[in-house]
Amino acid sequence: MDILCSKADGILTIEFNRPERKNAITSSMYQSMADALKDAEQDGAVRAILIIGQPEIFTAGNDLDDFLKSAAPAPGERPVFQFMQQLKSASKPVVVAVSGAAVGIGTTLLMHCDLVYCADNAKFSMPFVQLGLCPEFASSLLFARVAGYPRAAEKLMLGEAFLAQEALAMGLVAKVLPLVELIPFARSQAAKLVALPAASIRATKQLMKAGRAQAIDAAMVEENKVFCAMLQQPEAKEAFTAFFDKRKPDFSRFA
Repeated sequence: MDILCSKADGILTIEFNRPERKNAITSSMYQSMADALKDAEQDGAVRAILIIGQPEIFTAGNDLDDFLKSAAPAPGERPVFQFMQQLKSASKPVVVAVSGAAVGIGTTLLMHCDLVYCADNAKFSMPFVQLGLCPEFASSLLFARVAGYPRAAEKLMLGEAFLAQEALAMGLVAKVLPLVELIPFARSQAAKLVALPAASIRATKQLMKAGRAQAIDAAMVEENKVFCAMLQQPEAKEAFTAFFDKRKPDFSRFA
């Protein structure tokens, strides 16, 4: 199973489990996670959600081969969109533990979680521009709010990777831990949430997110529209062709 889901002690754990492909996410993996989050929303026994990867890799982002070959239904029907909508609207607290690389949506999804921790080997990147695309799922809005415009512009426009301590300084993560301590710590934090009054946790989360909900929804709609349009442009086609050819893309001929 490329996605492992388990429930124990009030915690739903969702684990990326495709290390042979660097946990690159396929449509079926997105659907599994979307379904698990939807089920957790209705399950009174689940009081917290924990998302983890493998010690050496969180996720390499979209499986590009699957991404390009998959049929493209209406945006709202795409499994990735279903997953992000479920994550964004989850009323229960979401804890995430990142070790190794978190590429593309592997970084984007963190902005929709509640307690975000990473190991000292974590490496984040949002290389959308390098693929001839644009930010996704309100990351253009949320990352600028978290990190400030100058640092967000640097990371989103250049698409270059940044490490754990810089992520901490920017406010993307709450704490950096040694790799061996990451999962036990994240699980212990989730356990603390389970032990607290569920109604109070839900209300606190709702109140903190209420002021930005409409802006996030609007940003997601606009980003998705631009993203889908750019996916058909020659710059993106050159970027994807270069990726599969294992060469550096040449954007010099595009205005």
